[in-house]
Amino acid sequence: MKTAIHPKYFTDTKVTCACGNTFTTGSTLKEIRIELCNQCHPFYTGKQKFVDTARRVEKFQEKMGRVSAVAAIRKGKKVKKATAAAKRVVKKAAKKTAAEEK
Repeated sequence: MKTAIHPKYFTDTKVTCACGNTFTTGSTLKEIRIELCNQCHPFYTGKQKFVDTARRVEKFQEKMGRVSAVAAIRKGKKVKKATAAAKRVVKKAAKKTAAEEK
């Protein structure tokens, strides 16, 4: 078995979060900097907080807004078509009854 192949293990590694929270743990690194921790992560805090540097969330929300607007327009067209069809049916029925009365 080879000797001295494992990295050095530090039992007092200092972990620093972007929110300012710090704690110590064991690791092969002496110091670790992280973006999210249990104090600021939405899963643990219950708050909706987006960490988005590439605007992915905003782009998705804009896209969904456009899709819902198109769906509303299509739905409006379907409603207009349905009411127009219903009016035609009523008109035909009225003509039919008028023709039968003569």
